[in-house]
Amino acid sequence: MTDDASPDLRASDADRERIAEVLRDALAEGRLDMGEFEERLEATYQARTYGELTPITRDLPAGGVAAPAPVSFSKAPAEQGGWAGRIVGGEGSSAGGFAVLSGFERRGRWTVPKRFNCFAFMGGGEIDLREANFADREVEINCVAVMGGVQVIVPPGVEVVVRGIGVMGGFEHPRDDGPPEPGAPRVIIGGFAFWGGVGVERKVTRAERQRLKERRRQERLERREARHELHRARREDRGRE
Repeated sequence: MTDDASPDLRASDADRERIAEVLRDALAEGRLDMGEFEERLEATYQARTYGELTPITRDLPAGGVAAPAPVSFSKAPAEQGGWAGRIVGGEGSSAGGFAVLSGFERRGRWTVPKRFNCFAFMGGGEIDLREANFADREVEINCVAVMGGVQVIVPPGVEVVVRGIGVMGGFEHPRDDGPPEPGAPRVIIGGFAFWGGVGVERKVTRAERQRLKERRRQERLERREARHELHRARREDRGRE
């Protein structure tokens, strides 16, 4: 880490692993004895910020983690292949949904029109936007639910505005509503619910959920391997005594 990086920024597991690798190299080269290595390695895995990581390798070659990129609070343009690739224009592949004593669903790869109208009477519908394209950067979903319900599923990063009116019913706002991602579409959910409801929730896609699960599994394996390496080094040190 360079001296001009903010010491209060939170360090990642990857940052701690880079520091641990520097310490292992220093041990192999004789720059640290076993006691110093164990002490610094323990401090590395306990560190939470760049400020705590910096002193650990300051006196070693190639010590420290790379300075993090400056944090920008301005809304940057969307990268090609991200949200920009999902704002496709056109009329949309489905104009609405209708359910009377039945159900409807829109999910998978489909294009949300500028205005999507749906009606549910003693039935239900599901509108899944996680893999959808969008006809415009701002789309409106108008729901009428009478003794029925509609569930809208949106991916993280999409801005959601709920404007519906409920009479003995309601419109649910999404939980964990973080800041919108640059270039992400805006979804306005309105309409009317009588003895019914319109729910809105955020979910990642199954593929993204699997990717996050695999990343966490890999991080656990790396930490386990580091602990095993430390134990092996301690046993070898005791054997030389």
